[in-house]
Amino acid sequence: MASSCSASTMGMTALSFSLHCFSKSNSSFSFRSLPRLTCALSSSPSFNFNISFAPSKPKPEPEPKPDLPESDDGQMLIPWIVRGEDGKLKLQSHAPSTLMTAMVTAETGTKTKTKQKEIQKQKKMMKKKGENDDSVSSSVTVPRHSKAARRFYNQNLRDREEESDAATRLSKVLAASGVASRRSCEELIFEGKVTVNGNVCNTPQTRVDPAKDVIYVNGSRLPKRQPRKVYFALNKPKGYICSSGEKESKSVIGLFDDYLKNWDKNHSGVPAPRLFTVGRLDVATTGLIIVTNDGDFAQKLTHPSTKISKEYIATVDGSVHKKHLLAISEGTTIEGVHCIPDSVELLPRRQDVQRDRLRIVVHDGRKHEVRELVKSAGLEVYSLKRVRIGGFKLPSDLGVGKYIDLNPENLSTLGWKS
Repeated sequence: MASSCSASTMGMTALSFSLHCFSKSNSSFSFRSLPRLTCALSSSPSFNFNISFAPSKPKPEPEPKPDLPESDDGQMLIPWIVRGEDGKLKLQSHAPSTLMTAMVTAETGTKTKTKQKEIQKQKKMMKKKGENDDSVSSSVTVPRHSKAARRFYNQNLRDREEESDAATRLSKVLAASGVASRRSCEELIFEGKVTVNGNVCNTPQTRVDPAKDVIYVNGSRLPKRQPRKVYFALNKPKGYICSSGEKESKSVIGLFDDYLKNWDKNHSGVPAPRLFTVGRLDVATTGLIIVTNDGDFAQKLTHPSTKISKEYIATVDGSVHKKHLLAISEGTTIEGVHCIPDSVELLPRRQDVQRDRLRIVVHDGRKHEVRELVKSAGLEVYSLKRVRIGGFKLPSDLGVGKYIDLNPENLSTLGWKS
C-alpha cells in the first residue's frame, strides 16, 4: 500500500522511510516487503509544542510512631491508653491520676467471709451486753478502703513516710552530736566544711540519717550513734551565766564537767551530749533552770504559745503596800509588748529575812520581766529566785549548784512526754 501527501502552495520536504526485511539465508520462509511510506511536512511554519504533565500524587507519609518510655535497664514499659481532654486517645507511661485517686479513696463493696464472721461475732457480743442495734451498728468497724488501695499504700507510701520520719535536718544532727550550737553548725555548713556521702552539702535543711549516711565535719567522721536525750534540773547559783560558750569561765554548763568526763566510761562509742539551758536566768538570779540536749523540748518549754507559767520569789527593798501590788498586777511594757503577770502575792515576813517578799507568776518569759514589773511599781529588787516551771517545783533539798536527773514523771509536770 502506498500513500503520498503533497501541497501546491507550500514547499515540500520529502522524508522517506524504507523498511526492508531480509530473509535469512538457507531459510524456508519468505517475507513480503512492506510498501514505502512517505510523509511530507512543511518546513516554513514553526510548530511549538507545550507539553505539561500532571504531578504525580504524593504518597501518604506514615504516621510517626510514639516514643514509648523505657525503664532504666533498657526494657520498654507498657504504656497506658487514656482519653485526653480533646476526646482523642493517647499514650502515657504512668497510670491516670483519676485511677490512682479512685484506688485510694474507693470503698470496698464486698466483704470476705472472715470479715463477715467477725462482724457477726461483734454484734452478738454487744447484744449480750444489752446494747441496742444503733450502738451495735455504729461500733462495728467496717474496712474503709479496698485491698488494692491498702496494698498500694503499703508498697509505695508507707515506706516513704517511715524514711522521712527517720531522717532529720543536717544542722540538727550536728548539734545533737555535740559539734556546736545549731547556729554554729549552720555556719559550718554554709562554709562548705560538711560533706554527706562524699559530697559537700551547703543546705542545713538537708534530710540525713546518721545511721545510713556518711557525714564528715572538718575531716572528722560523725558517729553513727546519737547520744540519748538527757534532762536535768539545776539549782543555779548567783554569779553564773546561762551560756554554753567555751570562753565563759563561770557558765552553768561548767557545773556538768564531771558528768561529761565520765560519759565515755558509761556510754562507750556514743558521743557526749551537747548540753544547753532551756531559757536563761540573768547572772544575779538564782533557782530552777532546766539543762538538756533536746532542742524540741527546749523549744516547746520556752515558746510563748505553750503559756507555761514560771514562779519567782522576789525580795525587795522597802515596804510593800497595796498600791504596789496593784501597779504590778496592771503590768508594764517590755520590748514593745504589754506584759501582765498571772498573779502577785505578798508573802509573810520570815525571821531570818527582814525584807518583804513577793510571789510573782508569769508566763510570757520576756527578758528581765519580773525585774521590770517590780521596777514599774516603784520598788527595787534585792534578790530574785525562780522556784517553779510549769508543774515542777525546785526540790527544797537540792543544794545550790547541784542538779538532778529528771525522770518521765517530772517531765510530764513540765508538759513534755518523752
